[in-house]
Amino acid sequence: MKILVLNSGSSSIKFRLFAVAEDDWRVAASGAATRIGEDGAAVRLSWTDAASEVHSREDAATIASHHAGIEHIVTALRHTGALGGIAELGAVGHRVVHGGEAFHTPTLVDDDVIAAIRRMIPLAPLHNPANLDGIMVARELFPGVPQVAVFDTAFHQTMPRTAYRYAIPGYLYREHHVRRYGFHGTSHHYVAKAAARMLDKPLSHCNLITLHLGNGASATAIREGASVDTSMGMTPLEGLVMGSRCGDIDPAVHFYLCRHLGFDNDTMDDLLNRQSGLVGLCGVNDMREVHRLAEAGDEDAELALGVTCHRLRKYIGAYVAVLGRVDAVVFTGGIGENDAEIRRCACAELEQLGIALDPHANAQVQGRVGTISCADSRVAVLVVPTDEELEIGRETLEAIS
Repeated sequence: MKILVLNSGSSSIKFRLFAVAEDDWRVAASGAATRIGEDGAAVRLSWTDAASEVHSREDAATIASHHAGIEHIVTALRHTGALGGIAELGAVGHRVVHGGEAFHTPTLVDDDVIAAIRRMIPLAPLHNPANLDGIMVARELFPGVPQVAVFDTAFHQTMPRTAYRYAIPGYLYREHHVRRYGFHGTSHHYVAKAAARMLDKPLSHCNLITLHLGNGASATAIREGASVDTSMGMTPLEGLVMGSRCGDIDPAVHFYLCRHLGFDNDTMDDLLNRQSGLVGLCGVNDMREVHRLAEAGDEDAELALGVTCHRLRKYIGAYVAVLGRVDAVVFTGGIGENDAEIRRCACAELEQLGIALDPHANAQVQGRVGTISCADSRVAVLVVPTDEELEIGRETLEAIS
């Protein structure tokens, strides 16, 4: 059986096709349709043939819509032999950013589910419309094939009210759904399960702090396998310092800038989501470039690294307090998996909390699974590369089963 995973964005569609035999998940093909509705659109595809050789190609195409994009993807998959026909598809799994309070688990898509996702658009106006486009097109192109929605917010629906409620009037929660939801849930869930295997313990017996660090970044406190707190809030803007998002900030900054500089809501939205974070502190959002600038003596880049790591340590310390007992701190995401210096700084001076890094192990582990804590560290420190597409695929199979 084959399972297709789609991550439909506003101008791109990422995909991965899995060939599944019992517990064996082989990537038959992967790639993306990019620049949808723009000049320079293309379909990029990598696939594995019957001799287990990997091939890749990129085809320029006119892709005016998500419908055209998925059609191009299916044509490319058939042309390479990765997908013989629709009959081979057991299901299509879709990443959906915001499920609100309606969805706690991966869900088979029907008309009611589509209507519910559409109701969530005000909570994720940049993401849910594109996610819906992918679902609607896949339902049309793959009639009779089960479609499954996997929600970024679902893993965090186990948070207690004390963690997800804001200290604002209750009617804003009851009538307008203003609360903390959290994101990156698929990634946090995937690495939590992997960490439990590394610790040789059932996930239900593990207390973990998972750190998904990339252009978007979030931290999650996991007690006995369930999310009990997370750094992102009603939107992905809250929490850690990110590539271009500010993370935690005094809400009164908004009022101050509106009153004194005449900023309107759109200007504030752009400022906090696209001009802040690393970009706001030092002008670039690629952490590798931040390091290069800092090493060259750029004071703004040095500050950006300092602010990023200070915020990380605050969240690690806070979540130690939330959990009481911690079995492991887990780094994932592009930065978490590959940036030994950020990991070192994030764990610096946390020995009294039982977190002690092994400098040699930390320097050696890049982009792969590894333990980077000292042998006598009470809390394990782990690196686990995330695989959200694989997790979506697995949860899709579980939903149709």
